[in-house]
Amino acid sequence: MRGPEPKITDRARSLRQADNDAEAKLWSELRNRRLNGFKFVRQFPIGPYFADFACRERYLVIEVDGSQHADSRRDVIRDEFMTAEGWSVARFWNVDVFTATPSVLETIVAICKGRLTEAVVARDFKFLPAVPPK
Repeated sequence: MRGPEPKITDRARSLRQADNDAEAKLWSELRNRRLNGFKFVRQFPIGPYFADFACRERYLVIEVDGSQHADSRRDVIRDEFMTAEGWSVARFWNVDVFTATPSVLETIVAICKGRLTEAVVARDFKFLPAVPPK
């Protein structure tokens, strides 16, 4: 089995080096199985997109968004693609990663443990479960 193409690896590497402060803070909580033993990776390629964070064993994508993502049509298309590929997507605001870190982490654990399974679309949080295969 071969790894990802060099162009994909290079793009993921450059995205990791360009982490914003909120992504860096959340990564410090997710890395090395620090969150209840769940393994997360950064800038994981899924089709033409790169997930900020992904838990491959739970098929969960975590996105950390700034204000430029408010009402973003691109994010809707991206989320539809990822959920159709079997990935659940959780979106948190940058500010919440800084001001409500315990709540963000508890929500991620609830998703990983299967306690949050229904779609949630709120002003400050979005969760879209994977689309079941047909």
